[in-house]
Amino acid sequence: MTTLDLASLKQGKPQKIEVDGKWVCVAKVGDEVFAVADTCSHSDASLSEGDITDFKIECWLHGAEFDLRTGAAVSLPATTPIEVFAVTLDGDTVTVSSAENN
Repeated sequence: MTTLDLASLKQGKPQKIEVDGKWVCVAKVGDEVFAVADTCSHSDASLSEGDITDFKIECWLHGAEFDLRTGAAVSLPATTPIEVFAVTLDGDTVTVSSAENN
């Protein structure tokens, strides 16, 4: 589990953090915060270097998109979903934990 300050997250600017030994991409969309595996399932590229549109993050390397809410691959060339991490908001604190810890 990893905690961070909500103020450190900027709208539309993904951030890379480490959670339980895994790299995780954290993104703020509106008043919600999402956390998914940082590695694109298609090309092993870091998703935290990509762009966010609505609830999707686009891999900068080949343009594959993933739903931040579900981890589903929503555009080619990716077809395999990515892992989703649990996010808890408590005031100004964001806690991200892996599924095994929930």
